[in-house]
Amino acid sequence: MKLKNVFGLFIVAGLALGLAGCGGANKTADKSSGAAEGGPKVVRIAHTQAYVPYDFVNDKGESDGFEVAVLQEVQKLLPQYKFEFVPTSDDDLLIGVESGKYDLGTKGAWLTEARKEKFIFPKEPVGASVIGLVYRKDNADQIKDIESFAKFSGKLVPIAPQNAQYNVIEAFNKTHADTPIKLVSSEAFTVADAYTWVLEGRYDAYIDIELSYKSNVEKETGSYHNLADKLLFVRYKAIPTYPVFNKKNQQLADDYDKAIQQLKDSGKIKELENKYFGEDLFQYVKD
Repeated sequence: MKLKNVFGLFIVAGLALGLAGCGGANKTADKSSGAAEGGPKVVRIAHTQAYVPYDFVNDKGESDGFEVAVLQEVQKLLPQYKFEFVPTSDDDLLIGVESGKYDLGTKGAWLTEARKEKFIFPKEPVGASVIGLVYRKDNADQIKDIESFAKFSGKLVPIAPQNAQYNVIEAFNKTHADTPIKLVSSEAFTVADAYTWVLEGRYDAYIDIELSYKSNVEKETGSYHNLADKLLFVRYKAIPTYPVFNKKNQQLADDYDKAIQQLKDSGKIKELENKYFGEDLFQYVKD
């Protein structure tokens, strides 16, 4: 009987401890849940690592660049969110945003129909990217802009149909039916091929992003700086660039749009453009 009483006491004590433990666990869980619900929502933002000055990792190992800076200003206007910036590759950025690994990504991306099927694009762009024509220096007297190039020959290096630049030239041709550019579709090729084809005379121009041309040709350490005395670049227009949002983040995209509008109205966007580009690129955006 005494042994039974002892065992009974152990069982009762064990149950009491167990119930106390469960109660404590529930309180902890409730406290944790409440903190999560009451705090800002964490937003993971992927960005490219070396697309200077749009998105990159600086010498201090920090996320930097124009688009990153704009999103940091957006964060200040949206206290309900906590932005975390993650440097990554182009491929991981797009795949990661689509899969939900990241809530949004920024990489100087242009809006295309193919991308609209995979991502939410906000109404307001985050920046702008200037494009233009790379052509032979020998034709400097004949080619002054895209219109004079179209009249000169219009022989443009072929463009992959899925490339946003294809849409740019297609739009130009709709408004210049008398002197259209020869728009030929092609599979992807290297920049080196495009520069070579222009120099060889197979084509008279290549549509390129100004930043890429400056990095590849004009910069002394550029991969094709040896062509700097043979090629020239002329601006055409600026294309708006957008962050891409995961399909489930429509509210986040809407909140971003409101914040961007405030930043435009206050002049903050223009201030950041001058800091990173030395000028207002939005002035070159054309319909």
